Amino acid sequence: MNTSIKSRSVSLKNIADFLGVETKLDLKISGITSDSRTIKPGDLFVALPGAKVHGATFIDSAVSAKASAVLTDEVGARLVAGKLPTLEFTNPRQILGELTSWFANSPSNSFDLYGVTGTNGKTTVCTLLNQLWKADNRITGQIGTLGIEIAGAKSKTAFTTPEADQLQKIFQEAREADVKSVAMEVSSIAIEMGRVKGSKFKLVAFTNLTQDHLDFHGNLASYAEAKRKLFNLEYAESAIVNIDDELGAKIYAQAEIPVQSYSISNKKADWFFERIEKQASETFVAIRGSGGILIEGQTKLIGRHNLENLLLAVAMAVLSGVDALVVAAHIPNLIGASGRLEIVENRKGITALVDYAHTPDAVKNVLNAVQSESGKLIGVLGCGGDRDKSKRPLMGQELAKHCDIAIFTSDNPRSEDPETILDEMCSNLVLDDKRIRITDRREAIATAATFANSGDCIIVLGKGHEVGQEISGEINPFDDRVELAKAIEELA
Repeated sequence: MNTSIKSRSVSLKNIADFLGVETKLDLKISGITSDSRTIKPGDLFVALPGAKVHGATFIDSAVSAKASAVLTDEVGARLVAGKLPTLEFTNPRQILGELTSWFANSPSNSFDLYGVTGTNGKTTVCTLLNQLWKADNRITGQIGTLGIEIAGAKSKTAFTTPEADQLQKIFQEAREADVKSVAMEVSSIAIEMGRVKGSKFKLVAFTNLTQDHLDFHGNLASYAEAKRKLFNLEYAESAIVNIDDELGAKIYAQAEIPVQSYSISNKKADWFFERIEKQASETFVAIRGSGGILIEGQTKLIGRHNLENLLLAVAMAVLSGVDALVVAAHIPNLIGASGRLEIVENRKGITALVDYAHTPDAVKNVLNAVQSESGKLIGVLGCGGDRDKSKRPLMGQELAKHCDIAIFTSDNPRSEDPETILDEMCSNLVLDDKRIRITDRREAIATAATFANSGDCIIVLGKGHEVGQEISGEINPFDDRVELAKAIEELA
């Protein structure tokens, strides 16, 4: 995916006209990219302001790569200093999605695009929906935290929702692969930064709103408002929202697009559970949908939050045209997303799980899902550096509240001192022989294993599917699943 977006022959004047700015130059532009590392001869380099450095500081790389021109803001234009022909635009980040969509002939119009936003559940919903589409023999795409999958071909992404020009490039590839349906996680940050501008969704869904990303949004009200922006005619034709959530209920009441509702128990919703029966290792569900449709099946998914995810995925599958009989037949085959209550196999009779939970609500939901009347629950949790600090003590409290043995450790400290993060995480707790602080994550996981006997449960939270740990700007190999399996295997 690390290439510029390509198009028919377009001139710099065509682009200037689209932006509503003036230029006397009529250079040919063969591609657009905001990443200086992917510039090809003839490209327009979009130099965006960044959190730490301005993209225009890489102008020499753009010149060396034979870019034709630069689009940037006033600050960027001063940095470019005439080294390349320059179009100046007030906020190039906010126009980048629309510009690249236009440049590539609106690729998201060639397939059905389904977006899922909300604090928790996005990855699992998209994963389940993609499985149901494949069961319907569709060529599909999925974009989100786990990476990018287009017609079976997989690649990585740096963000939950890719940068605007890269997103349109992915859509181009989906169009070329004759993809019919794409499921995409839409983060609040992506909405605020304009990454999904120029994208047209067949349907957008809302899962829930709990505390997260306040380092970016400032407060919960701004975070909520970012989510709400997706539910209008600029982006979507229709919507489905969780009315058990306060914000979801507001979106449902105020949406300017056709909207359906879902609820785990509210029988006034368009989609709800008519029955939920917990059985030995599975759960029987009966889902009642719009128009009175009834879909029944057995699921291996664990926890109330995953039943909510299943309900939404089933609703979205039917609304996307998958026959209800196909959906019902494949509910037993559905598996959760990688790193989401993922089982780590072992020969010691221990239930070993890894989960991506990294918000207070997610930690609570996951721990509630695995709590058992028999056997100890041993939890390991860290909080990421350079992220919302206000949620750290809340996450620590949830771990201490729900676990018999709670071990507080590092996640991805990034540029922060891990000891400072742990100070904040444990600020409202009294540590003892069952509430333990161990900075080194590998040691913390190994220690958790020493407390476990057959019939107990160990759950490692925070990093899920990740295979690296970022410390002081370096990413070191680290996989919770591997470390947990090794720690259990080495038990006497």
